[in-house]
Amino acid sequence: MSTPIIEVRDLSKVYRLGTIGATTLREGIHRSWSRLRGHPEPDAREFWALRDVSFEVQPGEIVGIIGRNGAGKSTLLKILSRITEPTSGRAHIRGRVASLLEVGTGFHPDLTGRENVYLNGAILGMTRAEIRRKFDEIVAFAEVEKFLDTPVKRYSSGMYVRLAFAVAAHLEPEILIVDEVLSVGDAEFQRKCLGKMQEVSKGGRTVLFVSHQLGAVRQLCQRALLITAGCLVLDDLPARVIENYLNQAVDGIQGGCFLRSGRKPASSVFFVHKVILSGSSSEEARADFDTDESVVIRVAYAADRVVRGLYGYFTLQRSDGTLVYEGDSFDTVPNPFESMKPGEGGFTITIPMRLLAPGKYLVYLSFAANQDPAGPEIDVPGIVGEFQLSDNSSRRGNRRQGFLSSRFDWQLLRSLEK
Repeated sequence: MSTPIIEVRDLSKVYRLGTIGATTLREGIHRSWSRLRGHPEPDAREFWALRDVSFEVQPGEIVGIIGRNGAGKSTLLKILSRITEPTSGRAHIRGRVASLLEVGTGFHPDLTGRENVYLNGAILGMTRAEIRRKFDEIVAFAEVEKFLDTPVKRYSSGMYVRLAFAVAAHLEPEILIVDEVLSVGDAEFQRKCLGKMQEVSKGGRTVLFVSHQLGAVRQLCQRALLITAGCLVLDDLPARVIENYLNQAVDGIQGGCFLRSGRKPASSVFFVHKVILSGSSSEEARADFDTDESVVIRVAYAADRVVRGLYGYFTLQRSDGTLVYEGDSFDTVPNPFESMKPGEGGFTITIPMRLLAPGKYLVYLSFAANQDPAGPEIDVPGIVGEFQLSDNSSRRGNRRQGFLSSRFDWQLLRSLEK
């Protein structure tokens, strides 16, 4: 077997909650002495983001990394990207790494798109000659030619991520690391990005891909890693890992009601704390519906202040992770979050009757804002609902296949006009 391009051994990362660095000198010396003697002092304020994670990745592999929010995925990628140091263990990287972990990382808001291509390329390790040679290709891929000399602070979230991905992908690294940021782009650009990652892999380079879009993980990756509470619990084929993850994801959903575990983080300006699935005539939580009735997703949130440019992203997936529908709050004109007031609030998303075929579905939500200092990622509740649709009123009933349950009109005519 060839030498792994990524080799991770017993990787751990611990954070001390509520503190920055050490506490007092006395506490630091006492804790270090205890650890040297082999008797580490338990600390309730310690949070293990990763614990004893080990795996290998071969050159040319596309590996998906999935797990709940807070599971440790981003921490792992930051260690592999050399952004943060591990507490223990090691990660051996053999090759140049290009990372796209946050939208516009390395971009200066007051510089133009043209200037940021050179700035971001230099940060990623490209020479000026290399950037100049690939400049036209980067701009064409990002589709921002008209706005190239506009300050990027005036870009939308989608334009930001298009330009950031284009620069990172054209670095021609041995290893490309992509976090959830692609969910900010539109569907067409997401397809371009997936195609580019496949092209990168065919060229012998390696891709690590973190995404809640399980269909993309299934389509793109040869294998997947499932991280739960900082531990690597499964390394297998994507279909098996996705099935295991979905079984975990719905554990906190009971009878059509999702209650967010844990308190709202102090740094969070917008936080979804409750989601209820119900019919249109009652707010009572349910998990079973008929195709002849609408499904209403009722979301409760808390906002500390107005979040500039806030929008919601929404998907429906089958129980096997197949993407059935995606949309965002810009589908409603104007975007309803533009008039959001601070404090407790709520909103609804209605799935029309006779739209979806019978089956089990998962509801996914996330929120972003590129125009706000807290952005681009504002809140990612993740999978917040699971419901079963049944068809009890048509001839084909629950045997109806496909994605849709709509009924088309059939009309018999004597003849067709020429």
